[in-house]
Amino acid sequence: MATDSLIFFCNGQKIVDDGNIDPETTLLAYLRKKLRLTGTKLGCAEGGCGACTVMVSSFDRAADTIRHVAVNACLTPICSVHGKAVTTVEGIGSTKSKLHPVQERLAASHGSQCGFCTPGIVMSMYTLLRNNEEPDMEDIFNAFEGNLCRCTGYRPILEGYRTFTKGCGAVNCCQNGPANLTNGDSEHGLSMPLFAAAKFDKYDSSQEPIFPPELLLDGRQATPRSLVFAGARVQWFRPASLPELLEIKSRHPDAKIVAGNTEIGVEVKFKDQLYPFLVDVSEIPELHVTRITNDGVSVGSSVSLSRFGLFLKDTIEQKPEFRTRGYAAFVEMLRWFAGPQIRNVASLGGNIATGSPISDLVPLLMSCNSSLKLMSGEGSRIVPVDEHFYTGYRKTAIKPGELISEIFIPFTAKNEFVFGFKQSPRREDDIAIVNAGMRVLFSDGGDTVEDISLAFGGMAPTTVLAEKTMAALMGKRWNESLLEGATSSLQKELSLPPGVPGGMEVYRQSLVLSFFFKFYLMVLEELNKQDIGVDVPEVHPSFKSAISGHQPKTFKSTQLFQEVSASQPDHDAVGRPIPHKSALQQTTGEAKFIDDLPRLEGELYCGFVFSQKSHAKIISISTSQALSLPGVESVVTADDVPGINSCGFKNEELLFCVDEVTSVGQIIAVVVSESQELARRAAKLVTVVYEELESILTIEEAIEHSSFLEPARTIDAGDLEAGFEASDQILEGECRVGAQEHFYLETNSSVIIPKGEDSEMEIISSTQCVRASQELAANALGVHKNRIVCRTKRLGGGFGGKEFRCAFYSAAAAVAAHKVGRPVRYMLDRDEDMISTGTRHPFLGRYRVGFTGEGRVLALDLKLYSNCGYSYDLSAPVMDRAVFSCDNAYKVPNLRVTGRMCKTNLPSSTAFRGFGGPQSMLIAEYWMNDVATKLKLPHEKVRELNFYQKDDLTHFRQPVTDWNLRRCWESCLNKSNFGERKSNIADFNSQNRWKKKGLAAIPTKFGISFTAKFFNQGAALVLIYNDGSVLVTHGGIEMGQGLHTKMIQVASRALRIPKELIHLSETSSDKVPNSSPTAASTGSDLNGMAVQNACETLVQRLTKYVTADPKGGWKAWVSAAYMDRVSLSATGFYKTPISGYDWDHQTSGETKVFNYFCYGAAVSEVEIDCLTGDHEVIRSDIVMDVGDSLNPAVDIGQIEGAFIQGYGLFVLEDYRYSPSGHLLTKGPGLYKIPGCADIPGEFNVSLLDRAPNQDAICSSKAVGEPPLFLAASVFFAIKDAISSARADTGLTGTFTLDSPACAERIRLACQDQFTGKFEEPVPGTYRPFFFRP
Repeated sequence: MATDSLIFFCNGQKIVDDGNIDPETTLLAYLRKKLRLTGTKLGCAEGGCGACTVMVSSFDRAADTIRHVAVNACLTPICSVHGKAVTTVEGIGSTKSKLHPVQERLAASHGSQCGFCTPGIVMSMYTLLRNNEEPDMEDIFNAFEGNLCRCTGYRPILEGYRTFTKGCGAVNCCQNGPANLTNGDSEHGLSMPLFAAAKFDKYDSSQEPIFPPELLLDGRQATPRSLVFAGARVQWFRPASLPELLEIKSRHPDAKIVAGNTEIGVEVKFKDQLYPFLVDVSEIPELHVTRITNDGVSVGSSVSLSRFGLFLKDTIEQKPEFRTRGYAAFVEMLRWFAGPQIRNVASLGGNIATGSPISDLVPLLMSCNSSLKLMSGEGSRIVPVDEHFYTGYRKTAIKPGELISEIFIPFTAKNEFVFGFKQSPRREDDIAIVNAGMRVLFSDGGDTVEDISLAFGGMAPTTVLAEKTMAALMGKRWNESLLEGATSSLQKELSLPPGVPGGMEVYRQSLVLSFFFKFYLMVLEELNKQDIGVDVPEVHPSFKSAISGHQPKTFKSTQLFQEVSASQPDHDAVGRPIPHKSALQQTTGEAKFIDDLPRLEGELYCGFVFSQKSHAKIISISTSQALSLPGVESVVTADDVPGINSCGFKNEELLFCVDEVTSVGQIIAVVVSESQELARRAAKLVTVVYEELESILTIEEAIEHSSFLEPARTIDAGDLEAGFEASDQILEGECRVGAQEHFYLETNSSVIIPKGEDSEMEIISSTQCVRASQELAANALGVHKNRIVCRTKRLGGGFGGKEFRCAFYSAAAAVAAHKVGRPVRYMLDRDEDMISTGTRHPFLGRYRVGFTGEGRVLALDLKLYSNCGYSYDLSAPVMDRAVFSCDNAYKVPNLRVTGRMCKTNLPSSTAFRGFGGPQSMLIAEYWMNDVATKLKLPHEKVRELNFYQKDDLTHFRQPVTDWNLRRCWESCLNKSNFGERKSNIADFNSQNRWKKKGLAAIPTKFGISFTAKFFNQGAALVLIYNDGSVLVTHGGIEMGQGLHTKMIQVASRALRIPKELIHLSETSSDKVPNSSPTAASTGSDLNGMAVQNACETLVQRLTKYVTADPKGGWKAWVSAAYMDRVSLSATGFYKTPISGYDWDHQTSGETKVFNYFCYGAAVSEVEIDCLTGDHEVIRSDIVMDVGDSLNPAVDIGQIEGAFIQGYGLFVLEDYRYSPSGHLLTKGPGLYKIPGCADIPGEFNVSLLDRAPNQDAICSSKAVGEPPLFLAASVFFAIKDAISSARADTGLTGTFTLDSPACAERIRLACQDQFTGKFEEPVPGTYRPFFFRP
């Protein structure tokens, strides 16, 4: 079939592609592979992370204007940008020419850590400025709803871009002012600004590139023409008129209409759907109309949701308030609908036609009596959006050949009210659990119901109308009798059986009643505002918080740190807030990640075949279908492994499964083909026949079947029985901490290069441990490690997830490269990464605690269980850390802790920031919380009472010698005004029934060292060239934490030269052998000491030349040494002076398991909605002991990022499996990490001053992991708020709240008359839809 040429502009350059454009190609793929513009990243392929954000500009003929929109390139079909202009991060500025202010300010404000998400964030902000050169903070928050960052905690991004807001050009503005910088702080040399905003040039929008004149002229003068692009499997039509569109639909009745591709793109990618005919309706003016009629508004089906919202806002301004109440409900709902990149392209018609049972807009369309105009070649018809329109799950009354042309939404009457409701796991950019649209029409001059519509999503396979309840309410007066009748009727009409798809049966049913209760109150409030001639009940003042809408996010923050001494030499970079070494390259897209590397000659792509059963025998593997595809080179299995197929810490795992699989997500085979798309398609054609076996999935099942990995870990301290006998009271309880996905933005990826001789191979890998990747590949290939070179420049995030599991994929790919004799590459899809690479270990803690009447804990018997998955991986050291951390900051004189590792048929759990520490410490705070609750004592006082004192021995007999916790604690309580706010919250809670606030203060004590003693070593290589420049290499991996930046600072001090002379390129196993993982917060400690050691050796060698020519300067001394034939390279080495812990022979003397402890404290305040479980973090204050900070900007960024990641662990991130062991929460669509709007409204971080640490490099302390646990302050603040809600119903004392404290758990813990109508299904009597591991 004839195909047209694709014509568009990219970064000002005209692109004309006369080749056969494949309609299946996305804009992202075209940019990266055809144009080699790799700044735009692939993060999820479903439009959920924003890493692929670009700006698309087009001329709107109808409005005679140019539109700039941010879009997800991963979902945008390349065919759809014909005639448009695309701008990527490379197109707005570079380090080689000039940076754009958006790039410059983000880098300067320390808003880029790993850098993988950075180009997308830059382009979201850039697009905002192109549309609004002086935005406010609400605009900025809205712009970032579709962008995720796992590293920074968002604060530095917001602060950097706050400088673009009107009237704000500096950090110390009225919104951030130095109120928290007290006189005492000033005396101690504390400083606030981390960057100099005053140095930024004013943003000048007139300097932006113009829209291509050719496209502008074409848009204004040329008549749109029809286009056809034909690929091997898909044809793309772009008709130029409505009759042509209808003719195409007549010829191809099943052709899919494409507006934004936000749904079709996901279906094609993740549901393996193939749509042979796609029709682009972007040039059909009739489908883009927006008009106001006498009876309402009419909106073309292809109008984007962003334009729909703007049109409704304009209509609201033009018309009387009472006529536009329904439109106001739509505008409010659109605030929470996806992110701007989706709203900018997704259409109203597409949202309707998709038929999702949780569409946010359909319940409102139903309740407002909306209608659709359907067209086909045979004519048109009007169809109401009612209970008959959706005929089944994702099925509608639209006939083949028909399409939606217009949507009509009527005006409301003066006595008519409409409201929408939605509850989702995360407020912004999330799909609903339950949503609703409700409308009521009263008889004239009264409060009697004349008509009512109650539409709900998330309660059935389709959006449903509660018709029985609606009928029962007709003719009733709007009072408490109606409320009681409605809730009773809704309870019966919208009941959910146990095990229903989606699960959360009780929660979803209670939301229906909560939403109606809110609706009842909101309407009641409106009736009271009007003089309707009859008396209506007033809303009780304490109930009004139930109907208060969510206010736009306000944000402020402070950062306090110790300034360097005035006497410190200028060349000494240590202690200065220097931006990340690669920040500029990351903001311009120049920083290269693994999949950004240019393709090599003859390179092939790997697609992994993963097991699809949690426990089964492999009966057969058939590769014939995959091999039949042209371009598939080979399928690699265990038979192709030349070396050893067994691997893992105890060689209990197989690289390629052979006879049995013990989890979903294990590697069975690798398909090697010419392209990424082909490899993925072929991998799905490899047929594996299984015979299923019984699975063990949960900790409870493992305990029941005694399915444990050995050994158990036990520590006995003191006399437990005597401690319980001396106790006034004893409490027993348990606490669960769920799994957490790492969600690094760059998924696991590698390039494997066979060298063609001596069995040499090079592995460029996204690993936290080049040694592990080198070792597993060498074993699999049957060669010595000296034949394998593994190197890494940077990671797009790691957090422990790339410490060990990543080596399995690179080793399997190395076997593939060995077999085909060519370079190979892979980058796991987000869903592949999530189903196979493992998570943070879920934990169950069961405790028995004895304490005195004043709250002093005397005895603790604790049993810890972790869900390890199918293999050891790092579960033993994770449990070690959990056992060591079970005290958190508290001295328990009589303690027994036992840790058991549960073996289950889930993917092997692995390392994650904090190892098992955060889980164990949360359990510690849980029982401490219970003690204070039981005694009705202030929780913070009970905590203080049980703090360690200086030189106390821990339960593993290490003395606490540098006890800075109390300083952190007292400083944090003081800076946060804890006492005053606690009193204010009590007042608020006494006056509000349905919104509650909570406040909590939490300490942390975190030991620094690997628990595996042999890992506590670091090495470095420092090279001085004869021009005076220095190249540093060490064993650590840069993954966003600023390690390379800090190492340059250390070297600058040790060599006494400016940092500009020092470069650090990458980590490589042929420069530093046997490197330890960059983990356990030891990166700076181990490698910094090694770098310093190497530098000191070189300084010693140069001393002779310095003495001989004291005024010569660095370059002269180096040149003299070179001419004198002195070696200008040196290795450095360091081993941490610790004892380790002998589990088999526990000593009665002192130990040194950790080199030192880090301390910190946090206070957080939250507000919860007792009716829905929604919450907001109002404020968080942190004081952290980092010794003498190597880099305050990096350290504060790490504290904030860790805190927000911990907030995800303890509150937001809800990890769920099906009963068959398949992960349900795959990708950002269903697994929600914190977004920009989830951070505290006020976020204050202080570094403890005057606290040098003699046990680490430059008197610093580690910072990567210790702050994460402080996010438990949010968890316990939520629990505090729930306690107030429960007290209002007469419930006092302890209660269960497992982690994460997601909306479902919050709501159901706030027991009331609505939740009381439903009973939780009895476990074991039904098959649940999901379980939390």
